[in-house]
Amino acid sequence: MSQIFARLVAMIGAAAILMRRWSGADTAIPATGGAPDIPDARAQKIPTLKMPTARGWSNGQMPTVATGLKVNAFASGLKHPRWIYILPNDDVLVAEALPTPWAVKSAFEYAMLSTMKRAAAVGESANRITLFRDEDKDGIGEIRETFIANQNQPFGMALIDNTFYIGNTDGLVAFDYTHNATRLEGAGKKIVDFKPGGHWTRSLLANKEGTKLYAGVGSESNIAENGMEAETGRAVIYEIELGSGKSRPFASGLRNPVGLAWEAHTQALWTVVNERDGLGDEVPPDYLTSVVDGGFYGWPYCYWGQTIDDRVPQDTSKVATALTPDFALGGHTASLGLCWLPAGTLKGFDTDGMVIGQHGSWNRSTLSGYKVIFVPFENGTPSGMARDILTGFLSPDEKVSYGRPVGVTVGPDNSLLVADDVGNVVWRVVSE
Repeated sequence: MSQIFARLVAMIGAAAILMRRWSGADTAIPATGGAPDIPDARAQKIPTLKMPTARGWSNGQMPTVATGLKVNAFASGLKHPRWIYILPNDDVLVAEALPTPWAVKSAFEYAMLSTMKRAAAVGESANRITLFRDEDKDGIGEIRETFIANQNQPFGMALIDNTFYIGNTDGLVAFDYTHNATRLEGAGKKIVDFKPGGHWTRSLLANKEGTKLYAGVGSESNIAENGMEAETGRAVIYEIELGSGKSRPFASGLRNPVGLAWEAHTQALWTVVNERDGLGDEVPPDYLTSVVDGGFYGWPYCYWGQTIDDRVPQDTSKVATALTPDFALGGHTASLGLCWLPAGTLKGFDTDGMVIGQHGSWNRSTLSGYKVIFVPFENGTPSGMARDILTGFLSPDEKVSYGRPVGVTVGPDNSLLVADDVGNVVWRVVSE
């Protein structure tokens, strides 16, 4: 049986690339910016399936950093680090988790699972948060402690007063926290339930007053192919009132909203969203967007405003309300990490803007993402094209990934910290 599946995997891979070549749906021009040139969609009968083999970094090898900056490994020897959070005493918390294998139901699912295993994108989840303390201030976290273990695919983190919140895939959990502690004690208290599975990450962001948390919950599927009932409570950003524990959908139609950040001057909520697969290399683009209360952003019925996805049974009343995102990031870049970078934090980045960790594509014939970028802002909105901060995560022939960037955050001493879940490193970027 395994030999039959292996043959099917090879056939699917070859057919997927040929289908892309025949479709004419792709373009060499990335669909980026506020007014992207998005090609016409052509549904792929067999989705393009291409991912590099995960190798990790050789001794002394590091990502390529923008001019005027330097990079070093702040922490290493991790197990699939995904998200980073900075405590008030400058301790660095790193959530280590990844998707676990699922029961396959088709030859394509077998091919996808096999490809993800080779790319180190699925496996045994560490299910922990690790604390690093740079006591001697040399840019390396030499003190390492298990902050908490035995979680369920932990991702988002937030500290409000003396309560530490963790976004597990199945719910929001609260723990008592003591200043300067290196570990959490007790079992914690679940405040809100989330549906597990599918897009599993649960990012968290507190409001300025510390009275609410915002949580991103992605869809169960690509385009609701298992029915909309399976998507109830998903593809949304929740607003959670901490006093009462009540939650409500703040915005919806967001296929997979992962990173969340506040724009510092307007205090608007922003997110990065991974769009749907199977329509071409640049169709539709992933995006960065402001998020308004009650806003609907199209999924699964339409994309980039009100462009219909005719693979999906339509709801015309919902399509009529779909909002257009602010800034396209290119097709299938898997833009996950997001943080606000104040002007002057890094040399050469003299305007405010958003930093985005692009984990990298699989549903493209030519790979995209696999880097950390900066989008400049002015007057509360993107004001120019993206610039690279960190590159070199992917080999030139696209066969090997040395790393894949995910979470990004501003760390101590005007540093930018980047979680790399293939390299199993947290990178630290500072000015020279």
